[in-house]
Amino acid sequence: MKTDKNNYMKQAIKGFINQLKFEPVVENKNKLKKYKEFVVCGMGGSHLSADLLKVWDPFLNVIIHHNYGLPATELKNKLIILSSYSGNTEEVLNSFKEAISKKLPIACISIGGELLKLAEENKVPYIKMPDTGIEPRSALGFSIVSLLKIMNQEEALLEIKKSADFFNMENLEKEGKLLAERLRGHIPIIYASTENESVAYNWKIRFNETGKIPAFYNTFPELNHNEMVGFDREGKTHNLSKYFYFLFLKNKDDHPRNILRMEITKEICQEKKMPVEVIEFSGSSIWEKIFSSLLLADWTAFYIAGYYELKAQEIEIINRFKKILKER
Repeated sequence: MKTDKNNYMKQAIKGFINQLKFEPVVENKNKLKKYKEFVVCGMGGSHLSADLLKVWDPFLNVIIHHNYGLPATELKNKLIILSSYSGNTEEVLNSFKEAISKKLPIACISIGGELLKLAEENKVPYIKMPDTGIEPRSALGFSIVSLLKIMNQEEALLEIKKSADFFNMENLEKEGKLLAERLRGHIPIIYASTENESVAYNWKIRFNETGKIPAFYNTFPELNHNEMVGFDREGKTHNLSKYFYFLFLKNKDDHPRNILRMEITKEICQEKKMPVEVIEFSGSSIWEKIFSSLLLADWTAFYIAGYYELKAQEIEIINRFKKILKER
């Protein structure tokens, strides 16, 4: 295992619980009104927290925008939240400038960089997150707490703080290590209900960025209408899916018919000699379920990187891409 960088990543995972206790301060707070509708502009790890807010409250009126500019919708009564961990994400900076030009209400979340410089210059509300040197995907707790603070969701912030006492990090690490052993030599395919799509997507991202392996996800019931046909393993296509390992993320609160779909899909996968296992959400509150699932994903991805003797912390190919993009 690549010890130095991977040990740093290990400490980042262990430090996640402390992120849930972070108490963000809104600068220029007098300019932050109360809103019921939001647009969150962010890329990569900087929009993962916004995705998860939709799991917490499906009725939350938030549009998640991960592109240049702003979404093609009515924006007049919406708060535009610019989220960039580094503060230098070019798509988010582009969104900021368009929002300013249209005189829309804005708030920013970052550890610094150009985004907070612009926020200060334009005297718009912002939260400066702690710069601990971790990757954006590892700063999910800081990001979620900051988003909820900007959205004035004080009750949810209290619930998150309470959830910090729920997690048994030692057990989660052991479970993740064992799951990583089972996944060695395989490509994870993560399935969850539509309601928990963002959790499945977060699992995929952790396998990609921390584990450095391909991973894919989809949702029930949609996948039963198309994707599963591609795994039929008949004739000459038999070997195309031989490296797949299916992980079903199951919440006991899922729709009963989707739980039945998971059971039947698992039976069919097993009939076709494809490995599959069900990972049940644990915890009583939605935050306990979300965070315990993602911590298990973190530990699994961390140990996968170790098995392949890769650096869990680094994202060299993304940094190389950004360098080339900047030069052109």
